[in-house]
Amino acid sequence: MITKRIIPCLDVKDGRVVKGVNFMDLNDVSSPVALGKYYSDCGADELVFYDITASFEERRLFTEILKEVASCIFIPLTVGGGINTVDDFDRVLKCGADKVSVNSGAIKNPSLIEEAAKKYGDQCVVLSVDIKRVGGQFRVFARGGREDTGMDAIEWVRRGERLGAGELVVNSIDTDGVKKGFDLEMLDAVCSAVSIPVIASGGAGSIEDFSVLFKTLPKVDAGLAASIFHFGEVKIPELKNALRREGIAVRI
Repeated sequence: MITKRIIPCLDVKDGRVVKGVNFMDLNDVSSPVALGKYYSDCGADELVFYDITASFEERRLFTEILKEVASCIFIPLTVGGGINTVDDFDRVLKCGADKVSVNSGAIKNPSLIEEAAKKYGDQCVVLSVDIKRVGGQFRVFARGGREDTGMDAIEWVRRGERLGAGELVVNSIDTDGVKKGFDLEMLDAVCSAVSIPVIASGGAGSIEDFSVLFKTLPKVDAGLAASIFHFGEVKIPELKNALRREGIAVRI
């Protein structure tokens, strides 16, 4: 049985971890270095690091703080934000990332997925997709959730898989920070469209939300969350023990 992964997410702005609701109203949380080490030590399976304003500000991802985070953790690290070229992949990987997450850069230039997969392997290329309902359609948003691309999200994830993405992070803008559960309807539609691993993001508010996610949608490979972990509302060891008691395979 393949184990389900539990992944904390560090949304980093100006060198600090922040968190908001529906991608808005960002509040300061902590140092990414301190939080990264904490999650590595307490049993997280992986860590995601997003420089959340890099694309909007049209700049490169901050690498110094990334190097510090990478140097103090012992779990796989996925990094995204301002990834627009294969050179950006190279730069981030050299800073200590294991996988690179591309979002707005792939929307602007879909061939980036293919080029990076050929150079580094598809296991290194993570397609992150910010999705929101618009007129009954699952729509792709870019630039940190600020820009409606008009693209159908299900068609986009299928295309991303064909181009060589090895994994999907599916961010629900509708449920982000709301803490009332993952967006099961949207995740089901994505899982039905692709065969690569899917990481669910947006909406986790309790241990039960993870249990419902994995039991309802067995195809989902991992659950990603931020604020409930950052503020100690859910502790990763307790979450994993609870999931194991319910027969959900996790790494303890």
